[in-house]
Amino acid sequence: MLTTHPFDDDKLREECGVFGIHGAESAAAVVALGLHALQHRGQEAAGITAFDGKEFHTHRAMGHVAGNFDRDDIMRQLAGASAVGHVRYSTTGETALRNVQPLYADLSTGGFAVAHNGNISNATALKKILVRRGSIFQSTSDTEVIIHLVATSNYRTLLDRFIDALKQVEGAYSLICLTAEGMIGCRDPLGIRPLVIGKLNDAYIFASETVALDVVGADFVRSVEPGELVIVRDGQLTSHHPFAQRPARPCIFEYVYFSRPDSIVDGTSVYSVRKAIGAELARENGVEADLVIPVPDSGTPAAIGYAQESGIPFELGIIRSHYVGRTFIQPGDKVRHLGVKLKHNANRALIAGKRIVLIDDSIVRGTTSLKIVQMMRDAGAAEVHMRIASPPTQHSCFYGVDTPERAKLLAAQMTVGQMANFINADSLAFLTIDGLYRALGEAERSDRTPQYCDACFTGDYPTTLTDFDEHGLEDQFSLLAERVV
Repeated sequence: MLTTHPFDDDKLREECGVFGIHGAESAAAVVALGLHALQHRGQEAAGITAFDGKEFHTHRAMGHVAGNFDRDDIMRQLAGASAVGHVRYSTTGETALRNVQPLYADLSTGGFAVAHNGNISNATALKKILVRRGSIFQSTSDTEVIIHLVATSNYRTLLDRFIDALKQVEGAYSLICLTAEGMIGCRDPLGIRPLVIGKLNDAYIFASETVALDVVGADFVRSVEPGELVIVRDGQLTSHHPFAQRPARPCIFEYVYFSRPDSIVDGTSVYSVRKAIGAELARENGVEADLVIPVPDSGTPAAIGYAQESGIPFELGIIRSHYVGRTFIQPGDKVRHLGVKLKHNANRALIAGKRIVLIDDSIVRGTTSLKIVQMMRDAGAAEVHMRIASPPTQHSCFYGVDTPERAKLLAAQMTVGQMANFINADSLAFLTIDGLYRALGEAERSDRTPQYCDACFTGDYPTTLTDFDEHGLEDQFSLLAERVV
């Protein structure tokens, strides 16, 4: 499987990406384009379900959108004016075709396809109840719990059944559901996961990010509000708010890393926020140096902001190859290490003899930072200072981001000084949590009512975690088959 991120063994894995369109000619082709723009959110598998007015048609496959949805024979099968799609990186459930979304079921109310970005934090508890009632699960994905809750609801209409199901789940979700009657887009009551509405001629679109609207030539309409259900039927939008209103807690890591920099999240340019993060980092943790160098590509906007604020020149000291996915050389540690240079290589003529500041978005296990610092030293850098454009990642995420358990998070096990020694940097510093909030236009983080979900940094989880509370961390993560370790 090809991956977008060269150092793919030490990054927080994106949740997933969803895209749906209702009322467009060749809807599946539009969805394929939209999913391609969201490929960075999930590179493990992709799927599309289309409805032609009579029947539902689905194609799901492992790998990238390109190579699976660029064949005429596949796209001809996905006929219809409505379609929903999904790109996946597994957070709950094994890496297998049966877990690739959209998931589809024939319910008593008709066909029902769902694409889910997020994670249901009480899925294990709900699944046990459903199995005792006679439900038969076809996947290990937490998303299937939603389908069974809809199927077994005692309410009459599909909308009421769907609302009944959502009121039983905990955690984070952005959902796009395709039925014979129309399409539904919704977000969890805290708005942890993103979802936007767009319009392409007379067709309405739901997507994880605005960049997907840009790619298909659609106009941005608005974001789906936290806890809102938006129904598209016969070319009209209707809105429902079935949940009690609560202060929103959108995921702050969308701004740090997950969203593409050319996306707009809740009216704010992701690129501008990342530059502001870099400027805050320079004000908080300046150091005398000759060059500011980003770790490509996610560290680049923050590095630009750091350089502009500090007055230290910005340079591309690490050159990334865009033509390498997983290292194809496997045997032996020495040869495997050489494979790293297929992905990143130091710009030796620029770096030799220089004091450099490396800017990256985060440190997870520390293995990537260790390799890159050593790469700079091998290229002759006089000093290597690492600056991280987010606070230390000290806690696991239960809302759709694949983070290691705390025992494998470097910041949960070491002080900053110990981490600096571990990665062999002359100095290491992280952005403070208040600095991150300032970059987002806030005066500071409100400890009483935090403006974002920042649990990976603070441990302040905005929802209950039933599976975690009842079964403990080890059991929670036993669902995550084939994890990167």
